[in-house]
Amino acid sequence: MSVLRRLGPSAANDWGVSAGQADLVRQAPPPCPVSLPALPKPITLDLARTAFVVVDMQNDFCHPQGWLASLGVDIAPARAPIAPLAALLPALRVAGVPVVWLNWGTRPDRLNLSPALMHVYNGSGEAAGLGDPLPGTGAPVLQAGSWSAQVVDELAPEPGDIRVDKHRMSGLWDTPLDSILRNLGVTTLIFSGVNLDQCVLHSMADANFAGYDTILAEDCAATTNPDYCRQATLLNIRQIFGFTLLSTDLLGALRA
Repeated sequence: MSVLRRLGPSAANDWGVSAGQADLVRQAPPPCPVSLPALPKPITLDLARTAFVVVDMQNDFCHPQGWLASLGVDIAPARAPIAPLAALLPALRVAGVPVVWLNWGTRPDRLNLSPALMHVYNGSGEAAGLGDPLPGTGAPVLQAGSWSAQVVDELAPEPGDIRVDKHRMSGLWDTPLDSILRNLGVTTLIFSGVNLDQCVLHSMADANFAGYDTILAEDCAATTNPDYCRQATLLNIRQIFGFTLLSTDLLGALRA
């Protein structure tokens, strides 16, 4: 019998194949369960089938010279997740949990954007909106490959991390994220980032609708909107979309 070689995009989704045979049985990784406190009830999750998604922790939202700050928005809340994420992400990588950076990154020609979406970011038609040069830096707002779309320096992605550009509030709409996660054998997603009541919530909701188990690391997520927006979002997540937990509890479970 010929030697079978593994063929596939990841260890969670590959075949054994040779010139004379194909073995379609996938070799799923063994479960790696951890239990930890959460709301509305404690949970046990499988680290072998979990990914951690960081939404929009990029310069235009979190840097003092970024787009939000240029509009006079207080970005202190948007920067609040930086410290807990910086503590948690290395432990997730050591545990083999994929880290996914889900960022705004629009096409330079803006041909996949609608006027309605562009209006959200440029209500007067006269300001710096999606793809327009930002006063001060000249970087095009939230454009893929630009300084505006880069993750803030304090959270520099590692080479093994996964990067996905999005061009809507939801990171699962018209992006490769779902295909990537399914090829990794992921069934559980832990979300973080900004803004909690916008891109984080809509990405989480669409992931839930697509069949993923969805969890929020609530101290790693924030919004520059009023606190009642945060409270309503947490209520909706716990009632409809899954669970919320603290990164300190997750970190303790990883170390244990």
